[in-house]
Amino acid sequence: MNEQQRAEKKKYAGEKKPSMKRRDDYNDYRGRRMYMITIEVEDRRPLFGVLRGDVNVKGHGPQAPHIELSPLGQAVSQEWMGIPRYYPQIEVMGLQMMPDHLHGILFVHESLPVHLSQVITGFKTGCNRILRTMLKTAATQPQPTQNPAALPQPGMSIHRGACESFVAPQAVSPSQPSPASHLFASGFNDLILKNYDEFQKWKAYLADNPRRLMTKRANPTLLHPFFDLHIGNHTYSGIGNRQLLAAQHRVAVRISRRITGQQLDAEIAHYLQLAHNGTVLISPAISPGEKAVMRAAFNAGLPTIVIMANGFTPMSKPHGEQFYACAEGRLLMLSAWEHHNERQKLTANQCQQMNLMALELCNTSIASIKQ
Repeated sequence: MNEQQRAEKKKYAGEKKPSMKRRDDYNDYRGRRMYMITIEVEDRRPLFGVLRGDVNVKGHGPQAPHIELSPLGQAVSQEWMGIPRYYPQIEVMGLQMMPDHLHGILFVHESLPVHLSQVITGFKTGCNRILRTMLKTAATQPQPTQNPAALPQPGMSIHRGACESFVAPQAVSPSQPSPASHLFASGFNDLILKNYDEFQKWKAYLADNPRRLMTKRANPTLLHPFFDLHIGNHTYSGIGNRQLLAAQHRVAVRISRRITGQQLDAEIAHYLQLAHNGTVLISPAISPGEKAVMRAAFNAGLPTIVIMANGFTPMSKPHGEQFYACAEGRLLMLSAWEHHNERQKLTANQCQQMNLMALELCNTSIASIKQ
């Protein structure tokens, strides 16, 4: 990247670019790299299958949460696994089909003759061809007799679950997209995996996605982002258990950067004792000591509220261990700032504001929070 390109990047750094169109300006997308790719069905229609299983069953057996693929989902899966036939420089390292999107991991082990975007475009083209073929086949076959009351009626609001049960048993139905439409939404999201540990982490994330979806559907108020939460002098967006704000006892965690050793151990023990007795700990977790306290409380399964510098979008979701902590009702993440895509360094003013927010959340009388 030359100086002019860097200047342009800096000039437009504040602009928000949809995640399905963002690319790393410092990566040429041809060389040896590993990527996690996310591609969404247009309008997030659940055409690929239905979520099945029991969220309480661990592992990956037939009763564990999984996606029962529709014929279209099976065909798209095969198309993804066939990418190396067209580009032998690529190895498919993983795939997780979801009802309305897919996650896949690709390893470019030799330099590609084209940009990775062209590889994804070719995959989408093949899937569109499959969709058109299935639609034409379905149009020439007699439709099974169904209860009219069970089918979507004109003007009816269709919940996603109802739409899944209608679509999944067949590949597609005549009420779904016309042969001229596209299967996937425009663009794709990529995450560059920098080492083997990251690959293992995201491979596990893909395998856990059906369980996460089932957990999310069972706990919608705890795992969906919310906005315009007015407390004191601030308006917050967030994810998690808002009822933690109504706890009778709340305390802001403040630890000096100078504290170390036995003093820090004593502070951790003090705050953990408070939390065990029902106090909710609140902190932006800025200093190493604050991070240590909040981590110790989190690991112990105690309730915490974390103030964050980056806000949330309607598509935001907690990741990893935060996901299950939110689902269990022991974590709340809040931010008074708008969401930004770029990684930004905390300023001293922001740190001061976040600490004041923690104090405000402790001192404001909050009888109840509407979920």
